[in-house]
Amino acid sequence: MSKHTRGVVLVGMLVALFLAGAVSYYANGSPDGLNRVAMDQGLDEAEKNHALADGPLAGYSTKGVDNERLSGGLAGVAGVALTFLVGGTIGLVLRRRGTDFWTAERHAERGNEHGRARYVSGT
Repeated sequence: MSKHTRGVVLVGMLVALFLAGAVSYYANGSPDGLNRVAMDQGLDEAEKNHALADGPLAGYSTKGVDNERLSGGLAGVAGVALTFLVGGTIGLVLRRRGTDFWTAERHAERGNEHGRARYVSGT
């Protein structure tokens, strides 16, 4: 990864962490979109709790933290960090695996299964 790309990813991560940790507290807590329609139409009466509804970061809060602002901020920061970790890991695996795959496939198309370029004379 180039220095420029690392810088862009780092700045993106810092902005995401700031938004999740500090700004998320000011987000509107009222349901919107499909949640609001489901409530208005009574469809939410059949709603069931998710298997992880009592998890450590369920409900956009951090279990065991009494301060609502801090609890939401920590949950947001943990979510962003986990997303970057999983996404970055998948990206690295695919990049490394993809390079080998595409290189091998391209050489196979040229008739060289050993991965070396082969000179083909036009005469």
